[in-house]
Amino acid sequence: MQKQKMLLWPGLLLAMFAPAAHAAVGAVDLTTSVTGFVAIGIFVLAYALVMAEEKIHLRKSKPVLVAAGIIWALIGWQYVQAGMPEQSEAAFRHTLLEFAELMLFLLVAMTYINALEERRLFDVLRSWLVRKGFSYKQLFWITGILSFFISPVADNLTTALLMCAVVMKVAEGDKKFINLCCINIVVAANAGGAFSPFGDITTLMVWQAGLLNFAEFLVLFVPSLVNYLIPAVIMSCFVEKRKPAALQDDIELKRGALRILTLFLLTIATAVAFHTVLHLPPVLGMMTGLGYLQFFGYFLRVTLPGSLARKRAMAEREGDQERIRALGQVVPFDVFSRVSRAEWDTLLFFYGVVMCVGGLGFIGYLAQMSDVLYTQWDATWANVALGIISAVIDNIPVMFAVLTMQPDMSHGHWLLITLTAGVGGSLLSIGSAAGVALMGQARGYYTFAGHLKWAPAIMLGYIASVLTHLWLNKASFSVFGVS
Repeated sequence: MQKQKMLLWPGLLLAMFAPAAHAAVGAVDLTTSVTGFVAIGIFVLAYALVMAEEKIHLRKSKPVLVAAGIIWALIGWQYVQAGMPEQSEAAFRHTLLEFAELMLFLLVAMTYINALEERRLFDVLRSWLVRKGFSYKQLFWITGILSFFISPVADNLTTALLMCAVVMKVAEGDKKFINLCCINIVVAANAGGAFSPFGDITTLMVWQAGLLNFAEFLVLFVPSLVNYLIPAVIMSCFVEKRKPAALQDDIELKRGALRILTLFLLTIATAVAFHTVLHLPPVLGMMTGLGYLQFFGYFLRVTLPGSLARKRAMAEREGDQERIRALGQVVPFDVFSRVSRAEWDTLLFFYGVVMCVGGLGFIGYLAQMSDVLYTQWDATWANVALGIISAVIDNIPVMFAVLTMQPDMSHGHWLLITLTAGVGGSLLSIGSAAGVALMGQARGYYTFAGHLKWAPAIMLGYIASVLTHLWLNKASFSVFGVS
């Protein structure tokens, strides 16, 4: 598996070192210097360690954090020697600001998702699906469709983990069905996340960059649906016609769960309004939304004693001793405990990748890569190829590299790279955060080899989604994006 991941690196490096018409981004040309070559080597080594995370059990944030520090230290040293330290400092601060906006945005979204999880909203959904006693084929389609429609709001990673938990609980150790269902969930979650700024980090990056407005993402709905349905229809033909045993698992929502969900939707609306109406960064709306949650958390805490007293009195009248014991274990809602449970390894990994790619861009390699991909190649083929590459490398550095290169593309092509980077990761189990997470959650059931078996069907969906976008949204290819 690691060998397959490394096969595309030589091609990328050749593209970076190819002759280019563009000048280096920085004032000092380091693209042919020892510093530049060492920076490339450090990034490749760091990313090799990231891709080996499952084998060596080294968290993915660690190597990229160190690599980012070394790359920018090398750049800083060269600019100090050239007597222009202020230029490298300004470049670093610009890259850091881009990351800070995205990090705070993601942190608020993760906090809301963690709050909804703590209030047991996802557990209730899982319990409902389990108690209905659906057949395997029904469960295959229900979890896939729910993944497709939940991921635009809850993000593809969270959605995939939720649906996988349902499948693992119902399928009773059926390895073949769990593997097939997990593949379906990964494809559906990635496809659903591609037509929403909130569905994936890559779509959020494009939206935050101001290259597409909120409504423009929605034109990717049909291509994304095609991307999901084609492999799903093929795989569903191989689902056994039998029904798992029904399980009884009654779970009650905690107080305030639906109101927190409403506040989350209000937060999203606030972020969209700040961006589209006031032309302010969406992160401002999200941080305002975090304030909504904090105020509501305060309300839950101050009203908790009265709520518990009423519920305890009712339980005592009914003689429900189990209910009385459960009420005695209630813990007050704490917003900051939800913040602390955010995926900090993912956020720090994101920081490291953004800083590494930003450093390589400042050196000048991304300008060279842009020349090869978007000048010597057609933009359509370049975006399709980058989508496939994202299945091997990860879509975050691929998308950040494209955004840093800022090629002169039409809206149609920006939509295309958003689509391909979002759904291209479905080709391999290691190609997306959703796939990697499910390999851990369903260890021994959902595997790299099991996913690879269905790669041809997923590739059919990938090709069909690209063709659908080129056909349905052909008018957008004549409208150029904001540079």
